[in-house]
Formats: sequence, C-alpha cells, structure tokens
Amino acid sequence: MSRVRRISSIFHPSDFSEGSEVAFVHALKIALVAKASLTMLHVDQGNEADWSDFPGVRSTLERWGLLPRNSAKRAVTDLGIDVQKIIATSQSPVRASINFLDQHPADMVVLAVHQYEGSMRWQHKRVAEPIAHASGAMTLYLPYGVPGFVSREDGAISLRNILVPVAPRPRAGPAIAAVARIIESLQLPPGKVRLLHVGNSDDMPPLQVPAEPGWDWSVHVQEGDPVEMIALTADTAKCDLIVMTTEGPHGFLDALRGNTAARVLRACRCPVLTLHAA
Repeated sequence: MSRVRRISSIFHPSDFSEGSEVAFVHALKIALVAKASLTMLHVDQGNEADWSDFPGVRSTLERWGLLPRNSAKRAVTDLGIDVQKIIATSQSPVRASINFLDQHPADMVVLAVHQYEGSMRWQHKRVAEPIAHASGAMTLYLPYGVPGFVSREDGAISLRNILVPVAPRPRAGPAIAAVARIIESLQLPPGKVRLLHVGNSDDMPPLQVPAEPGWDWSVHVQEGDPVEMIALTADTAKCDLIVMTTEGPHGFLDALRGNTAARVLRACRCPVLTLHAA
C-alpha cells in the first residue's frame, strides 16, 4: 500500500472571513498533531489588513485548554509547532499564494471554499481550487457553512465516518493510506470507512484494506452518476470527511473540472481531502 509521508508544513490562505476561521482551526489542530509548521497568508489588495485581523493562535490554544491564560509567545513553540503570519500586497490572491508556495512548498494546504463559486471571499473569484492545483500538495477543503470535524470551542476532533470513492483510475491506494494514517496519528476512536465504487462491480479495482483496530472498513458498489452517489452516500451516512485521490493536472480537479471531484466538492456538506496518486 502507498505510504503517506509525514506532514511537516501546512499552508493556510486566509481571507479573514468566518469560513476561513473554520479552516484555521483545522490547520492549527493538524499542525499540533503533526508537530508541523503552520504558515497563514493573507493577501491585501488595498493596504487595509492588520496583523490583529489574523485569527489568534495563542487565544485559540488557551480556549482549548492547551495553554494558560495570557501565555507568552514562546509557549506556542513549546507545543512543538512554529506559526508564521504573512500579509502580502497583491491584486491577485491566487498569484500571491502560488508565488509563496513556489518559494516555500507545503505538504498540506488547508482552505475554505465557497461551494457554488469555487472561490474564497477575495472578490468572489476562483481562488481556492487554483491554489490547490498549482501547489500539488495534499489539500483539505472546508466548504463555507460547514463546521468540519474540529471543534472551534475546544479543539475536539469528531471523525467517525469517512468516505473514500474508489475507481480504476486514479488509484484509491493513496487515499486509503491517508485514511489509515489519519486514524493512527489522531488516535481516533472506533468508526467506519466506506469504500464506494460507482459503476459496474466487474470494474471494481482490487483493494488492500488496512487493519485498524476498532474500525469497520466496508466496500459498497452502486450504479448511477458518481457525484450523485457520492453525495447521497456522504449525506445518508453522515460522513465527516471524504478522501479522494487525484491525478494532478490531468485529474479530477483539472481536466475533469465540473465533473467528478470538483462537483463532489460543491455537492457535499462535509470537508473533502484530496491528494495525488503515486
């Protein structure tokens, strides 16, 4: 089975909206678990942004009970993470984010996205997906209005139901390996992973399912439109996360834009994690 390398750096572009606040707590929690660096970037188009506009890292960690009240800045580093906040001046949030990632590649991108526009709040243009496409990194999308699986109040993680769409191409192996790593690294309580193949059962690719104690891995085959079946399954099973494999510039989020995974991202009311096939 494909192995998922350790996450050592996380990139979170923020537009200071409520949706970005949800993405921020997910990025921060993952950074804490992985002992990774976290870079938050805001692109200011009119010299109006201020450092105080960024979500408070220490105040969040204090609210979660991980730091005492009025803790010093170095207390964050003592938890094993390094946080950097950057304000970039540019008329193009996409270009500014991509330029930063070119200079400082990240293992994971965490961002909020408007489902119907496929954009962040910056001028309501397509921002989220182009950043993810260009970076080539594992990407966690948090749809606006969806609370996700990390509590803003106490940082608790609620991941009990995970959905992995399965197709002959791209291979689902990296997505399955990522789920196994998530279960292990987050020390999740027992839950369910649904492996969903939409199509003919004869086209179902062979799968190697990991043995995670307490977790029920089940295979489901459905006929119908892939997006509709994935969205229906995610809704019916009350899935907390969808994990999908892509094929980079020729995969779901690019060549098939407007089709399978991009439509899944817009149709489902839960976070979506994408990563490239090996």
